[in-house]
Amino acid sequence: MSKVRSLSLTSRIMVGMVLGVVVGFIFQAILAGEDDFLIPLGLFSLPIKAFFVDGIFHVGGQIFIASLKMLVVPLVFVSLVCGTCSLSDPKKLGRLGGKSILLYLATTAIAITVAITLALLVNPGEGINLPSDANYSAKEAPTLAQVIIGMFPTNPIDAMASGNMLQVIVFALLFGVAMALSGKAGKRVASVFEDLNTVILKLVTLLMNIAPYGVFFLMAKLFTTIDLKLITSLALYFGVVVFALLFHGFVNYSLLLKLFTGLNPVTFLKKMKNACLFAFSTSSSSATMPITLETANKKLGAHNSVASFTVPLGATINMDGTAIMQGVATVFISQVFAVDLTISDYLMVILTATLASVGTAGVPGVGLIMLAMVLNQVGLPVEGIAIIIGVDRLLDMTRTAVNVTGDCMVTCVVAKSEGEFDEDVFNDPNAAKDLEDYHKSIN
Repeated sequence: MSKVRSLSLTSRIMVGMVLGVVVGFIFQAILAGEDDFLIPLGLFSLPIKAFFVDGIFHVGGQIFIASLKMLVVPLVFVSLVCGTCSLSDPKKLGRLGGKSILLYLATTAIAITVAITLALLVNPGEGINLPSDANYSAKEAPTLAQVIIGMFPTNPIDAMASGNMLQVIVFALLFGVAMALSGKAGKRVASVFEDLNTVILKLVTLLMNIAPYGVFFLMAKLFTTIDLKLITSLALYFGVVVFALLFHGFVNYSLLLKLFTGLNPVTFLKKMKNACLFAFSTSSSSATMPITLETANKKLGAHNSVASFTVPLGATINMDGTAIMQGVATVFISQVFAVDLTISDYLMVILTATLASVGTAGVPGVGLIMLAMVLNQVGLPVEGIAIIIGVDRLLDMTRTAVNVTGDCMVTCVVAKSEGEFDEDVFNDPNAAKDLEDYHKSIN
């Protein structure tokens, strides 16, 4: 037990993830073809599915996700207010916003271009027979005008309660600017927010102690219930999406980081390991945001005045992983339905998906809504989504890790360009090696 506790947080999460996968596969083998399996325990029997999968694993995993999501709104609001009010020049917000949005849109366009190119080379949809019962009902996506109007909250408290991150970000920016311009009164309020920020970061550390257990529960349930036969039948599609995600995460981000900052991509990727593990296990950029912010600030060296703005914005509008899925899925579905797309159609896909990453920001089920928009744009049947939706859960985990990596890459680029970046922290291999090391007093 002492040896397990001496492991780093990353190592313990890896152990939890591997054990969860192994237990999931074992339970799936036991439950094959059966509604449940009873373990005899003397006078009574213990049902595996009801007690473990739908009970302990489900409850434990959901508590872990809920505990992370609980932190998102207070962390983003307080951190963003602190960062904004500390800016000596409020006009700097305009530059931060412009650079961040431009970079996020650029990486999304690159991501979907790479995905379409790889899919056209591999042709994953050839020879796939369309299931006769394929059916998918697409929800209507909001227009860009509706999203822009909806960014400004009529009730900031309601925006926080409902988790509308675009509205929370806008209100936090305005509140922070007002504090910076309020003289002594603003400074007094700012000191309160700085204390709140310290307390919230301490709460992040407290909750990290349950992370390995939460990851175990999530992995165990997923790999007990996932349809392995479906993954096998869609292996080529699955493989192309995964390869495109890894290529974008390791190659494209590394090239952009080196080009714009001159920083070492290997160092960057090593320090992203912890955040990527969380993103992979939770499948949610928002739930991972507390860890992403800590990584950008304490491990990578981006000052809080920049990271507190770019990370929440990225978690809301950065859709690189989703764009890759859309690119491959568009080619795959067009081949399944034997519909030939022209070069102009593919350019339209790139443009639509890139702009939709902002236009559908904050909408539940955003990935499939964006894909429905893209398919409609080039005349492909939306019902094709039903073919790939079965394997989307596992792919969602990988693309969330890519999105989080992109958030931190853009944060580093913007912080470096604004002179708000500490290269000593970035180059220090022991800088906040793990989140629990940063708050040593917790032990």
